[in-house]
Amino acid sequence: QVRLAESGGGLVQAGGSLRLSCAASGQTLSSYVMAWFRQAPGKEREFVAAIRWSGGEVYYGDPAKGRFTIARDNAKNIVYLHMNRLKPEDTAVYSCAAGLGLDIVVMASGYTNWGQGTQVTVSS
Repeated sequence: QVRLAESGGGLVQAGGSLRLSCAASGQTLSSYVMAWFRQAPGKEREFVAAIRWSGGEVYYGDPAKGRFTIARDNAKNIVYLHMNRLKPEDTAVYSCAAGLGLDIVVMASGYTNWGQGTQVTVSS
């Protein structure tokens, strides 16, 4: 079973940047897709970005396009979410997820392992 631990959240001003990290352990990730989701208070969980560990294919949800970058460090088993030009509407709990398979899916139900989440707050 893959265990996930996020870090890197915090308070940032609008226009600023943050880098989130998701450290994975317990399993080889070569057969996994890793993703970032976010959930703001009172809103549904939203797909942000995903990366297929083998091959590095990436896919972005609408909130991330043009501003966020997902990347992986094979040696450290870490997935990063680089977030630039942050907006107050990016405020949410960001969670890392892992799903076994080769297809990138945007539904949370497609992922079986989740981290505890990290809070990102963007002030105006």
